[in-house]
Amino acid sequence: MKDLQRLRTSLKEEVELALNAQIKMEAEASSKYLAMASWCEVNGFLYSAKYFYKQSEEEREHMLKIFHYLADQGVMAYSPEVGAVPHEYPTFRSVFETALQSEINVTHSINRLVSLCRRVEDYATENFLQWFVKEQVEEEINARRALELFDVIGEEGIGRFTIDRNVYKITKLEVE
Repeated sequence: MKDLQRLRTSLKEEVELALNAQIKMEAEASSKYLAMASWCEVNGFLYSAKYFYKQSEEEREHMLKIFHYLADQGVMAYSPEVGAVPHEYPTFRSVFETALQSEINVTHSINRLVSLCRRVEDYATENFLQWFVKEQVEEEINARRALELFDVIGEEGIGRFTIDRNVYKITKLEVE
């Protein structure tokens, strides 16, 4: 069956495997953001919780975008298993540091995918991935901006409250 699938697509097997691995990474990122949202909500940082819920949704959308691309190419996209993700964070700031590191990791993964596509001359997939390249620039900027709030405002006194209230300005989210 797998050989039959290979005859029905121009997508190289190594690109298919790498895209399925990216699906898993996006699903894990979505799960991590969901855990961050829960931590923030439980600890009273409602604007930050909203920010992370939105980030979780976006990562799921990214996963589905790749999922549909594989299907459009006539190959199987695999629904990923997502393992346990951290739900505890030592500080409010550490949640945002973890988010930035996660975005940097995703950027590196996308860059490796683009490099793979160039190496195997899969220009269609490389073109598809350009959306993700652009998206990761925005994602890293947003994560960095959130961390900058800690540096600019500081956490003393009402600092954390003020940081939380300003997180929504990064993506213009409203708390209901």
